[in-house]
Amino acid sequence: MASRLFVFDDAVADGWTPFALSRPCGELRYGRWLLRERLERFVGVPASGSLTRPWLDAFSEPTAPAVVQSQDLGAEHDRILISSRCVPSASATLPASGPANLWAGGVLVGCRLPAGHETPDRTWLDAPSPLPGFPDHAIEGHVLEAVWDLVAGNPKLLDDDLRSLLAGASARVPDGAHMLGDGGLYLGDGARVEPGVVFDAGDGPIWLDDGVEVRAGSRLAGPLFAGAGCRLLGGSLSAVSAGPRSYLRGEIEESVVLGWSNKAHDGFLGHAYLGRWVNLGALTTNSDLKNNYAAVRVGPPGHEVDTGLVKLGCLIGDHVKTGIGILLTTGAVLGAGSNVFGSEMPPKWVPPFSWGSGQQLTTYRREAFLNTAEIVLGRRDVPFDGRTGEWLGQVWDASAQEARG
Repeated sequence: MASRLFVFDDAVADGWTPFALSRPCGELRYGRWLLRERLERFVGVPASGSLTRPWLDAFSEPTAPAVVQSQDLGAEHDRILISSRCVPSASATLPASGPANLWAGGVLVGCRLPAGHETPDRTWLDAPSPLPGFPDHAIEGHVLEAVWDLVAGNPKLLDDDLRSLLAGASARVPDGAHMLGDGGLYLGDGARVEPGVVFDAGDGPIWLDDGVEVRAGSRLAGPLFAGAGCRLLGGSLSAVSAGPRSYLRGEIEESVVLGWSNKAHDGFLGHAYLGRWVNLGALTTNSDLKNNYAAVRVGPPGHEVDTGLVKLGCLIGDHVKTGIGILLTTGAVLGAGSNVFGSEMPPKWVPPFSWGSGQQLTTYRREAFLNTAEIVLGRRDVPFDGRTGEWLGQVWDASAQEARG
């Protein structure tokens, strides 16, 4: 009987602001795939569930497994539990069978439980410790520590992913387009490229998935991945990993767009991470380098952390909206569901479900937020069903409870 895979968020992943509030961390993109998809490829089976924060029990996205609790897993099957922070290498292996403590990069990242063995509880998932009597197995790969690792490590991982997939093959360059370098090009079914597009594969491959549209005036530099249905509307994109139905324009550098988000106008986005259903108003621009070239610090006032990175732009949570001309300072974090606008720069740390201009932020009302989310999903022909409303409502409630302390 095949093993069942469960991806869990530990206490470190729980702190991956601003994304951990609204989604299991396995549903974050890193390189070509979501973290959960990468673990599925490693284990060889689809994930049967995500073990994560309790207010995400109604989490609902196409292709994503349901959120489950450890006490509901049962013991009749062989179960593989792996941390969402584990990034196995392409050559990594699992033990064929039997119990095992799973390690990667010197960190315990999970276990293999034979049928009949009780599933560890939430306390163990928060901070895994070796299960007594289980042999150790080392997984080749690395473990993500901070949320900004998803930005810093993305170009290299994306390059490795795409080179492995292409294996030296390359599509014919469309008529009227221009190709530089020999990193390789992939064009999915129905991909459309207008004349005048420049592909620069000198530093890595370029992958355009099914139905991607690339407008004239676009310069795409690898490594670059555009998921199904993306629209690349012009400008310079380099070392970008964009999930499905992302609409992108302007200058975008070394950034990740989770998917279903909209940056359809000019403006700079660099060393940034965008969640789902983000809309950046025209000319929204972030800084990704301090003018004294010092390492970027991230966090709420009085609790900032030195990232050790000289370049880090912004981290923007799910369902964030910015008005036209918004400027984001280096290391800015915009919490999920925020809506910022006006002529003043928002603060470096914007709490989730904030509403307003500059420093004058209030709370985005629950009903108003959900109404807007329903409209936004409808514009992409995605149904806003009761499950979606329950999930996003619970996220709003969790945020409000945390704000009250």
